[in-house]
Amino acid sequence: MNDPWLVIGSVAALLVIAWMSIVYNSLTRLNNQCRESWADVDTELERRYDLIPNLVTVVTAYTRHERETLESVTRARTGAIDSTGSPASQARDENVLVGALRQMFVVVERYPTLKADQRFLALQKELVETEDRIQAARRFYNANVRDFNTRMEVFPSNIIAHLSGFEPEEFFEIEETGIRSAPQVAPSGPE
Repeated sequence: MNDPWLVIGSVAALLVIAWMSIVYNSLTRLNNQCRESWADVDTELERRYDLIPNLVTVVTAYTRHERETLESVTRARTGAIDSTGSPASQARDENVLVGALRQMFVVVERYPTLKADQRFLALQKELVETEDRIQAARRFYNANVRDFNTRMEVFPSNIIAHLSGFEPEEFFEIEETGIRSAPQVAPSGPE
């Protein structure tokens, strides 16, 4: 009555279906982790965008004739905010912003009273903390991308990934601003 080959075939088919489900669910979970961690990166980038106008305002008060540098920071910030493409295209716009910020901090070095301004120091400290948070979120995102892409590329899960239409995620690589800590200001006499 019960054909042993039919039973063996049914069990084998069920095992294959179970394995495919496990792999598919694993890929879906990893893909969702990539999306979630990208949202964390985006949140930290928004925080940086919100700090920049205040920083530019304080610097402008001291450096009226450095208008071009400050305008480039503002343009770069706008470009970074408007960038909504892939992580690679956003990274290009972020790198333009990082370059503009670096240039602004080069200008700041020429103004000792600005470097001692408490508002500037507070904003710079906040920017340093934000940069650290961006780097941490970027590392977390890139680790999730690495895990997802690896899972998609290894055999035999690459078969399920291909059949299910999963696409590799892009890494998010940006330069660091080089602003690691707020400068220490030694007390000095009147200028």
